[in-house]
Amino acid sequence: MAAKPTIGLVLTGGGARGAYQAGVLRAIAERCGRGAPSPFRVVTGVSAGAINAAFIAANAHDFDYATRHLWDVWEHLQTGDVFRTNPISLSRTGIRLAVELSLGAFVPGTRINYLLDTAPLRRLLRKNLEEDAVRDRLADGTLAALAITATNYATGTAVTFYEGAPDVQPWGRSARIGMRASLGVEHVMASCALPLFFPPVRLGDSHYGDGSMRLTAPLSPPIHLGADRLLAIGVRHFRSADTTRRLNETTTLTEQPPIAQVGGALLNAVFLDSLETDLERAMRINDTLSHIPDARRRSQSLRPMPLVALRPSRDLGALAKELLSSFSLPVRHLLRGIGASRSTGSDLLSYLAFVNRYTEQLLRLGYQDGQDSAAELDALLA
Repeated sequence: MAAKPTIGLVLTGGGARGAYQAGVLRAIAERCGRGAPSPFRVVTGVSAGAINAAFIAANAHDFDYATRHLWDVWEHLQTGDVFRTNPISLSRTGIRLAVELSLGAFVPGTRINYLLDTAPLRRLLRKNLEEDAVRDRLADGTLAALAITATNYATGTAVTFYEGAPDVQPWGRSARIGMRASLGVEHVMASCALPLFFPPVRLGDSHYGDGSMRLTAPLSPPIHLGADRLLAIGVRHFRSADTTRRLNETTTLTEQPPIAQVGGALLNAVFLDSLETDLERAMRINDTLSHIPDARRRSQSLRPMPLVALRPSRDLGALAKELLSSFSLPVRHLLRGIGASRSTGSDLLSYLAFVNRYTEQLLRLGYQDGQDSAAELDALLA
């Protein structure tokens, strides 16, 4: 009888777009049935994907409960659950940043390095995540490994913190390493620390920010942790080469782009491009290996990696165009100040739109996309 495959789950970043992943996971759980354990024994996440990964891993013994709980959190999420939105907090941060930028070295003390205070997100995670639950799932065998990636600001390295079997050894590449750790809320907070917007988080002797900044190979951690099949859930609408070419031929921006437009392009590069590049690389490697005889592959310890990639069937940035009015007045004022409007900055809004008017749309879209991909998922999970 063939050994049961170890299936890895890859959840990438994207701020509020992470709600899409929760919708896909809910659709998968319904196919698994009530009370069934998670089919994903290796779970990896980065940025908002780290939140989803921690929920799935902590409740790996009951996948249906894990996805229902995760759906509920995203469905009722409000901006104030992620960062402080009151006028005093936002004004204090904005004024302090303006003073430091204008007066520079004349201002004593520690420099401010973020725009939004994420203390509410830390409270939300502490309320909904049981840190010891991951170790319980490792002990009962329903989970083989959990990994969360953050970027070390001191070294510019993508550090994948993991908990798993004792025989899993730390790994290292030129710009990314794997490091064993006792995972908790602070690792999730560090992985979610959106650069410039959210404050860095101290882990040990260094400060960390969003893991998507330096993780150029998001499929790598689950493979290091023992996965032999992969499901990757991205948050970028798939575009073919022809679509991209037509888009660049017909879409123009004749005026100087506002900061919101520039910021959206920057965040797209941080969050979205690495998974697409890694998927293309993995598919090319799989195709190459298919042309090599089995005996030759085995002699070289080479094997194809079956994988399925699910992406939104609609553009999540476009869905955020009408959302500016959904933010609280102080946040709306801040966003308009950097040029966000109905015609510009929609991608930036999509990362910060922690409002249920948006997350509900993404949950439903993810759920429908998960159902529409049933044949691919059944083949992977079989």
